[in-house]
Amino acid sequence: MQFTFAHNNFNVLNLKKSLAFYKEALQLTEVRKYEAPDGSFIIVFISDGKMPHQLELTWLKDRKEPYNLGDNEFHLAFKVDDFAAAHALHQKMGCICFENKTMGIYFINDPDDYWIEIIPQKR
Repeated sequence: MQFTFAHNNFNVLNLKKSLAFYKEALQLTEVRKYEAPDGSFIIVFISDGKMPHQLELTWLKDRKEPYNLGDNEFHLAFKVDDFAAAHALHQKMGCICFENKTMGIYFINDPDDYWIEIIPQKR
């Protein structure tokens, strides 16, 4: 028996805004979408186009209040080949929420305040 990663899920309040953020900040694009026949939810899977792992964004029609993310101790991590350019982009976007210069990493937060760690390719 062997298990492999498939995807992670983030629930989002504004699907259009989240999709735009992930495209601009991390170049993730939609690979498939499912809309519930009754309109109660939409699920969109996004990918970097290189790795099989995907991020599932779930929008629930009746959800109006922000999700409780606790202490935000869980996160996704992305490696980037041009750390300085990524940092400049994220600084321009205003989405850097924490930096650890000693470790050489930083975190960005998405529109729903999920944290994403940015790591240089060569660590």
